[in-house]
Amino acid sequence: MNIFLVGPMGAGKSTIGRQLARELKLKFLDTDREMEERSGADIPWIFDVEGEVGFRKREANIIAELTQQRDVVMATGGGAIETADNRQHLSARGTVVYLYATVDQQVERTAKDKNRPLLQNEDPRQVLENLFDQRHPLYEEVADIIVATGAQNPRTLAADIIKQIEAIRSL
Repeated sequence: MNIFLVGPMGAGKSTIGRQLARELKLKFLDTDREMEERSGADIPWIFDVEGEVGFRKREANIIAELTQQRDVVMATGGGAIETADNRQHLSARGTVVYLYATVDQQVERTAKDKNRPLLQNEDPRQVLENLFDQRHPLYEEVADIIVATGAQNPRTLAADIIKQIEAIRSL
């Protein structure tokens, strides 16, 4: 059983992913953390040196590899679904859960995070709005399940996701 979490920055992919992995007794993977560990550099540095194109290439290689594992919960970066190969790997190799968050929620949740290169500018809200418009249809395209991450706590969201996955599998 593989569960792949997609969604925008600030949707809670890492937090909810850890909770899901604990409850299901599966291994938790985070593509951003994997990239940092393998490169020995943080995400902002990779963006500075290699640009978004270099970052996306590294991300695609990691997703191609990690989606081949079994019994994992994996949190992806917000832009991972922009690459067609990534979408294909995610869809073919596990259950994809789109963690939906409004732009207001994203702004609030990412306001103090300096580890998000795309938001280090004059107008993070505008960037998040543009990314939402661009990526939301791709998240929907790849998703088996869509869960709004509003005010619920991670344990409640994880329980909801588990119920929905069980319902899908019993069909």
